[in-house]
Amino acid sequence: MNMRLGILTSHPIQYQAPWFRELARQVDLKVYFAHRQSAAEQGKAGFGVAFDWDVDLLSGYAHSFLNNISLAPGTGAFAGCDTPEIADIIAHGKFAAFIVTGWYLKSYRQAMAGGRRAGVPVLVRGDSQLRTQRSWLQRLGMEFKQRALLRQFDGFLTVGRRNREYLEHFGARPERIFFAPHFVDNEWFAAGAAAARGRRAELRSSWNAGPRTFVALFAGKFMREKRPQDLMEAVAKARGQGADIMAVFVGSGELEVALRESAAKLAVPAFFTGFKNQSELPACYAAADALVLPSQSETWGLVVNEAMACGLPAVVSDVIGCVPDLIDEGATGYAFPAGNPAALAGRLLQLAALRAAGHDFAPALAAKLKVYSLENAVRGTLAAVESVAKSSPT
Repeated sequence: MNMRLGILTSHPIQYQAPWFRELARQVDLKVYFAHRQSAAEQGKAGFGVAFDWDVDLLSGYAHSFLNNISLAPGTGAFAGCDTPEIADIIAHGKFAAFIVTGWYLKSYRQAMAGGRRAGVPVLVRGDSQLRTQRSWLQRLGMEFKQRALLRQFDGFLTVGRRNREYLEHFGARPERIFFAPHFVDNEWFAAGAAAARGRRAELRSSWNAGPRTFVALFAGKFMREKRPQDLMEAVAKARGQGADIMAVFVGSGELEVALRESAAKLAVPAFFTGFKNQSELPACYAAADALVLPSQSETWGLVVNEAMACGLPAVVSDVIGCVPDLIDEGATGYAFPAGNPAALAGRLLQLAALRAAGHDFAPALAAKLKVYSLENAVRGTLAAVESVAKSSPT
């Protein structure tokens, strides 16, 4: 496809880099970053430690960093990314279409306005969903605000079912919505897990897990919204029913001290690995028996994709965006009511029983990941770009 495509995103993100690289192989792509995130800012985003990702995020596609003139630069607030030059870039870039990866930053609104003035079709790829916790007043305000906002886009790249439900609820026309699913680099994670399986027993031993112990793994920021304490309480309840089960927490954050104290109080065998960078995660997934994501609010949950690419089923709260897409009960994992550790304990016991019976999760997980893949994300993106470019007067 011989056309020029532009994309604006907040900052280099590990999940987006494969998408950019593959698009660059098929179109004339230029990616613009609104902000250059520092190692310290990464830590402040909830990880609790300063770090840089240890995987390549910038090679394989043309890109540039915009001049962010915000007085308080960052990606956590609307005014944190202010890049007025993007409007001129769109006006003179000869783009067939332009994609923004959300609407929550001032930079995105500047690109949207620039596209309208220049007659360049603008698409959006995001993962908002209706189950995100909001007050009734916020929901009422959104009924008007979001409908007006979505009318400004020429097309939509939807990452999954709940995101599509959100878009249609606020007035996006079905023929303008294209499936470009959330994904991770499935092959990279699978290869990393395969390479680590020879060390599975060794790593589990370092966690103080016995050969038959069911290891429930939490991977992410130790934040209240992610409710890691629910896993601790669920493991305590499951052990109270005689299960040989433990919790492993991969990550860091503000709740670590409280979690350690809770483990001691509940007499739960729990191991804290500390922060693990991207290249270290496949080994952790390969050594565990299930991923647990108990968040009370999560637009998708890409950690579930990561775990599944490594052959790991998942137990996740029912408000998480990926549930209808990735969770087939008993086949790829289970969902449970958010904020209910007793229900989580029941799901863990069910999964442990399947594991003990020798159930093979691999075929169902592989089938899911064929759909939620880089190939389908690129295919949907190109179909959307071609569609809006054909209908554009420019």
